[in-house]
Amino acid sequence: MLREIDRWRIILGKHIRALAGFSGQRACDRRLQSLLKAHLLKRNKIIYGVPSVYRLAYKAKMLIGANKRQDKIRLDNVAHDIAVLDTAIYFTKRFNIPLKDIVTEKQLHSNDGFSTRTHYPDFIFTKDKQRYCVEVELSLKSRDRLEKNIKTNFQKYKLQIWVINSDFSKVSRLLRGYGKQYTNIKIIDIKEIQKYVKYDNEYK
Repeated sequence: MLREIDRWRIILGKHIRALAGFSGQRACDRRLQSLLKAHLLKRNKIIYGVPSVYRLAYKAKMLIGANKRQDKIRLDNVAHDIAVLDTAIYFTKRFNIPLKDIVTEKQLHSNDGFSTRTHYPDFIFTKDKQRYCVEVELSLKSRDRLEKNIKTNFQKYKLQIWVINSDFSKVSRLLRGYGKQYTNIKIIDIKEIQKYVKYDNEYK
């Protein structure tokens, strides 16, 4: 449970419940409360309207051998980071992707050590000995950077799955255009993912 919390940038109680396999939120909350009392977890309210996020305390980092540095929470990335976790849970449940076969962006960067920081997908996973990547792009930051990331993903992965908000048609239009050249692009609307995890009985 501590290792699962550590490998995501931020995580909410509902995500912990789904990823750790608790039968109900009440049982998960009791376990979280025990970990808080043992000073293994920290819980912070960071934005109004968003539930508290959980992070490992120093004691827990020492216990599992994690990086002792506390990650900074970027407020402008909170919605994105939550969407990434929703998407990961969507893939584990709908497509039976085991958690052990998922590698997060944070883990990929950690494996780089002190080398030049490069772009990585939000997470990658392995299925049938093939590697897939998932990118959550809820708002377009740079067209040039988008194409660069698409090209890199085309070279490295069997399929690159882009999760977008279809209400922002520019991102969808660009991805569909690039799909003529980079033929391994698949697009999923974030609303489909949110609907699935919201109404999945195991995730309530």
